[in-house]
Amino acid sequence: MFLKKNVVFFSKMHGLGNDFVLIDSTQHDFFFSPQLIKKWSNRYLGIGFDQFLVLQRSNCVQASFFYRIFNSNGLEVEQCGNGARCVAYYLFLKKKISKKKICVRTKNRYLFLEHIRDNIFKIDMGEPVFTPKNIPFLCISEQLNYTIMIHGINYLIYVVTIGNPHCVIQVDDIKSINVEKIGRALSVHSSFPEGVNVGFMQILSKKKILLRVYERHVGETYACGSGACAAVSVGILNKMLSNNVTVVLLHGKLTISWNGLPGSSLYMSGEAVHVYDGVITH
Repeated sequence: MFLKKNVVFFSKMHGLGNDFVLIDSTQHDFFFSPQLIKKWSNRYLGIGFDQFLVLQRSNCVQASFFYRIFNSNGLEVEQCGNGARCVAYYLFLKKKISKKKICVRTKNRYLFLEHIRDNIFKIDMGEPVFTPKNIPFLCISEQLNYTIMIHGINYLIYVVTIGNPHCVIQVDDIKSINVEKIGRALSVHSSFPEGVNVGFMQILSKKKILLRVYERHVGETYACGSGACAAVSVGILNKMLSNNVTVVLLHGKLTISWNGLPGSSLYMSGEAVHVYDGVITH
């Protein structure tokens, strides 16, 4: 992986435009800091990316690999659906796996990655959790939905964790919504002690939705895999959507499937793209 001490190999990848730098640290330890991630994430002076993925050796028998996820500001996060597909494609592309389905571990859960065909991968994202204390979301009692005031307007929201916290708002017209203004305010609202990703969902039919997502600490991204899972899960829970849904994001589509039953995993399917391999000094 390393040419010498201060030169690092990386892979640039993306899932529907949500882009990543992946560092393979399975053979050599890679020491980094939030400052280094912020420097490299700069799209003019560095490489440029939404998230930074560090692939590491697994320290448990259940998982073949462990990987960490960092936003472009250097803060570590728990989950990233598009990143999971890119990790799966990297492992397949670099011939680090021979099986079609493997288990990997992130900061707070196990994920099962399955190669469907070409650059299409299916991810077992685990069970959506709606219990407020697990998100975490501060409220008096658990409900199907909640009301929060932002800029003097009450918004009906749904909350869920897919390994990371999400708030979903159903809208009539996704093009006219001020994602930046409302998303930023909600992402740091005091009801969410750890911040929250904010999804704006327009339902076209029971089998198709439009989605835009404001990611905490980042802003709006071209796509958010866990955000797609969150939107579909609350739609299914509230009987607004069927068990198999196409999610149309700014730069592509994902297929989300969930039977809505307690204890059942939700599945996300979509493409991953390897853009190029490179080296950078630090």
